[in-house]
Amino acid sequence: MSGPELVTLGCRLNIAESEAIRALAADQDDLVIVNSCAVTAEAVRQAKKAIRKAARARPDSRIVVTGCAAQIEPETFAAMPEVSRVLGNADKHAATAFRFPRPAEAEVRVSDIFAVRQHAPQLARAFAEHARAFVEVQTGCDHRCTFCVIPYGRGDSRSAPAGAVIDRIAALVDAGHREVVLTGVDLTSYGADLPGAPTLGGLVERILRYVPALERLRLSSLDSIEIDDRLFALVTEEPRVMPHLHLSLQSGDDMILKRMKRRHSRAQAVAMVERLKAKRPAIAIGADLIAGFPTEDEDMAANTLRLLADCDIVFGHVFPYSPRAGTPAARMPQLPRETIRTRARALRDAADRRRAGWLDSLVGTRQSMLVERDGLTGHAANFARIRLDAPATPGAIVAVSISRVEDDALIGSPA
Repeated sequence: MSGPELVTLGCRLNIAESEAIRALAADQDDLVIVNSCAVTAEAVRQAKKAIRKAARARPDSRIVVTGCAAQIEPETFAAMPEVSRVLGNADKHAATAFRFPRPAEAEVRVSDIFAVRQHAPQLARAFAEHARAFVEVQTGCDHRCTFCVIPYGRGDSRSAPAGAVIDRIAALVDAGHREVVLTGVDLTSYGADLPGAPTLGGLVERILRYVPALERLRLSSLDSIEIDDRLFALVTEEPRVMPHLHLSLQSGDDMILKRMKRRHSRAQAVAMVERLKAKRPAIAIGADLIAGFPTEDEDMAANTLRLLADCDIVFGHVFPYSPRAGTPAARMPQLPRETIRTRARALRDAADRRRAGWLDSLVGTRQSMLVERDGLTGHAANFARIRLDAPATPGAIVAVSISRVEDDALIGSPA
């Protein structure tokens, strides 16, 4: 074995950070590092489950727990006998954070996080296990949605300077990556804290201009209300920006959106998707949706269910609501757990049917696929999963003739 075992839970931002952690701890063969998520109570439960599984599989290894769940609930993990160390989100980027015993100089202030990330030389060598490279350009959030605990784990919004992002992407392209995914907690807030308040659209323009060899640029979750005209033009007109957007919608009911303290209405979300699809029909829409938010009645739940069709959502990411300690929503009247599970199941089933119909519509087409490290799987530009019936070069972008759908994936032959 070479280097630590990484267990990454949660968002694409965690994927990006795990790769940086892998490089920091590259010489620590006896470590298991669990990079946790705290978005729901289920996410915390999955982190604990992963820790116990790792302890059974590698009883002689030390287990280090980090990420948002470790930041928000350190005592939960410190109390687990399997855990050797708990690191907050700031500490996990310190060069000495994964040494045993830990030197005193390993302490890192929260304000130092991006200084550590921007200058980490390992970034050019990262993502050995992924065809796509994930680049963190923003973290934290200035908005306080009533259900969300993540700002307590990530802090206020902070952005990486454009020059550092461009240098990082150029290095990743030089290392052979042909697709980069920009990640962040609140990606569309990028730049508000930087001199001159640059925007995400401006960052995307600069990346495309100064890294001309980058073939595919993908954006992670966006707040639909913050897609300005500049960003809209890029995602609908620029062929190197992939035709796939994941939107943070959460609900399809206006009253629930207000109680969530979201900044958009149902009509605004639908109108944005209609504009996007009118300008670039191939764009595939994904969305985060919460089932069973406090006070949600049957009509409100039905409004969210209808949003799948109204926003043409083909990648539905459904969360059953779970109260997170310290959030305003946890103090609201809660729904029975069985009601929440039933509504989440209905949303997932409807989302699955929509995705299945969309995949069927792609049979007989040619799709551009980024081939994963196994040489047989990957994603189309629209993020549909593809399996090849004959191997192709890992990391390559190939044209694929789609012949059928199996197990929620397109099946095809390299053209």
